[in-house]
Amino acid sequence: MSDGGTGPRTDAGTIARAHRDPGFCRFHTDHVVVLEWSAGTGWAEPSLEPYGAFTMDPAASVLHYGQSIFEGLKVFRQPDGSAALFRVGDHARRMARSAWRLAMAEMPTELFQRACAELAVADDAWIPGGPGQSLYIRPLMVANESELGLRDSARYRCMFLAYPVEPCFGRDFAPISVTTPGDLVRAVRGGTGEAKCAGNYAASLRARKEAVARGFHEVLWLDGLERRWVEELSGMNVFFVWRDASGVRLTTPECRGTIVRGITRDCLLTLARDAGIPVSQEPTSIDALVDGATSGRLVEMFACGTAAVVVPVGRVATDGHDVTVGDGREGPVTARLRDALTGIQHGVRPDRHGWLRNVRNDLASVRTGTHR
Repeated sequence: MSDGGTGPRTDAGTIARAHRDPGFCRFHTDHVVVLEWSAGTGWAEPSLEPYGAFTMDPAASVLHYGQSIFEGLKVFRQPDGSAALFRVGDHARRMARSAWRLAMAEMPTELFQRACAELAVADDAWIPGGPGQSLYIRPLMVANESELGLRDSARYRCMFLAYPVEPCFGRDFAPISVTTPGDLVRAVRGGTGEAKCAGNYAASLRARKEAVARGFHEVLWLDGLERRWVEELSGMNVFFVWRDASGVRLTTPECRGTIVRGITRDCLLTLARDAGIPVSQEPTSIDALVDGATSGRLVEMFACGTAAVVVPVGRVATDGHDVTVGDGREGPVTARLRDALTGIQHGVRPDRHGWLRNVRNDLASVRTGTHR
């Protein structure tokens, strides 16, 4: 790897302030890792560079035809002072699937993992160790060929950015309120709803802006055809906890091409099974949600994602209805699953599924050719 940086440029005082109160992506670290791809040569070697602006031709393909994808993953400080990437290979494979859907260059998993490890090692001083804190890595890939034409680009630039963070809704995990988006839809089957592409998130902004103006935290998206089936929030998957005479069970909408295949979602499905909680992926209508909250059968609801972790949903509003889920506070299943997840991430619970990868060991294996 070439190194255009000269080591940390930020003073220790600023880094200490970022550790005390990082917010979410309020402070960027000193470096980025940059990778270029061209149709003639494929992926070039990654380059560690100082964080800074870059120039782009106004004819760049991304500005006209929207080929832009991203990922979001975290590095966690461990009890022994080391740092570990969480499910980095799964994030790499998801980004490759997003790239495929938008006809972009697919980055090999090993190269993605190497870029993340290089950045985490270079900016190790920025990795916080407080409760709920982490280093958030944002890989961003854009088409930067400077020739107009409605086709896939012959050049791409991928940049790995990093930020010390705490959960985007805060570390107290207070319940949030959500509302359905009226006549707006975000995705339909066969579209790009499953890809983490810029257009998906742009399509959610109008409804989210209106929801926030009405006092809600987020939008609860329904399917694009019948506008009946619950899908996800703008940037999070959603779960329901139901109670009947036999006990509680956990459900979440199926991934059928219209919602992002959340890695936090997948973790929670696994951890629920580990805990003996019955869990299934099944459709839930907005009417069933309202009826369940009204009758008391729906006792908890929560949203999850890399940025937010696991946050309870206490209130849901839709056409003609405004209901409280459970008692409006966080429920025991939500808290139990979040504690199980964060315990693994921070290294205080056993990692039985091999989700953590030591950053320096990963980098050493890349350099010695033993990386898997």
